[in-house]
Amino acid sequence: MSWYIVYTAQARQDLHDIYEYIALELLAPETANGQTQRIIKTICSLGEMPMRHQLYGEEPWHSRGVRFLPVDNYLIFYLPEDLPIPQKSI
Repeated sequence: MSWYIVYTAQARQDLHDIYEYIALELLAPETANGQTQRIIKTICSLGEMPMRHQLYGEEPWHSRGVRFLPVDNYLIFYLPEDLPIPQKSI
């Protein structure tokens, strides 16, 4: 079963901020691109078996089912929800 991935507005802003910090503050645009691509690739991998990563240990997130995984110096937090995947009409 494949899972549908939805980015929150905050997640999109975080990716943008990570890119801008590395590219503009650290003056390393190629590194910024590589870092954000690694994060996006890892997020895309959550479409298969998202439960394989551990629950976040702190409350209230633990009891809500929030999970996390590291990508280099960053953490991806996500909430797997058993929702129907939108079907494309042919």
